[in-house]
Amino acid sequence: MKTTRITALAAIGLVAGLSLTACGNDSGKDTSAKDTSASSAPTESASSSGGSGKAGSGSTGGGTTTSGKVTFCRTADLAIDAVDASPDKTSGRIDVTMVNRGSATCSATGFPGVDIKDADHTSSPVDRGPAQPRITVLKPGAAAVFDIAYDIDSSGKSLTSPTDILVTPPNETHTVDLKWPAGAKPVKGSYVGVQVYPTHNK
Repeated sequence: MKTTRITALAAIGLVAGLSLTACGNDSGKDTSAKDTSASSAPTESASSSGGSGKAGSGSTGGGTTTSGKVTFCRTADLAIDAVDASPDKTSGRIDVTMVNRGSATCSATGFPGVDIKDADHTSSPVDRGPAQPRITVLKPGAAAVFDIAYDIDSSGKSLTSPTDILVTPPNETHTVDLKWPAGAKPVKGSYVGVQVYPTHNK
């Protein structure tokens, strides 16, 4: 008799356990479905914030875009000119202006690539100055400017004779050859101390 009673109780316990397990599985399926639908809901894209603004090699790069729609300015769409802008007799500075002559707004953000050609037919790359790029967006007809800075040689013993400035706009590969500005003061020492700074709106 005892054996029959124990067997019956065990059977009841097994049925109850299976019933609870089935309920738990149904609950788990509902929760999983809710989580999946929540994770697949659309969210705002982070691309609208653009890039970090840091310049890449020969640029930006850094390169950035505005709202994911503004592309970098192409060399062919820029009118580029260089003028002497030295503020005094010791600090040499050349301002290079880039005007967007294209039909669409573009970004000129970052460091341009700059090389200086010398009368001895050598070409020297210019190092970047200690500055962070700023967002520089150009509407059609708008201008951006960047500076080339150096120390002026007042001794008459400069080791350089610059003739041209080779400019590659930020995030571009096509270069423009500009004449060294008339009236620009001699570069002190060599081209090692010359620095280029990132673009900014004029």
